[in-house]
Amino acid sequence: MRNPHDVLIKPMVSEKSMDLLAERKYTFFVDKAANKIEIKHAVESLFNVKVEEVTTLILKGKIRTMGKFSGRRPDRKKAVVTLKEGYKLEIFESLH
Repeated sequence: MRNPHDVLIKPMVSEKSMDLLAERKYTFFVDKAANKIEIKHAVESLFNVKVEEVTTLILKGKIRTMGKFSGRRPDRKKAVVTLKEGYKLEIFESLH
C-alpha cells in the first residue's frame, strides 16, 4: 500500500461539496493512479473513521489561451467518500 499522504492531495471545497456534508459525503482531489481501495485505506488511516463507499471520477482539463498561445490544464481525479453512520471529519466541519 502507498503512503496515505501520497494518495489524498487536498480536500475539495465548493458549494456542491459543502451541500454533500449533510449526507456524510466528503470530496477530495486524489492521485490519478489511486484506486478506490487505496483511497478508502488512506481516509481511514489519516482521519480514524470508517468508510462506507468511495466514488471516483476524472475531471478533464480545460483548454486555456493566453494571447496567441493555448495550453491545457491537467486532468484531475476526484473522490467522493461516504462515511459510516456516526463518523464525521472535523476539517470540513470548520469550513461549513
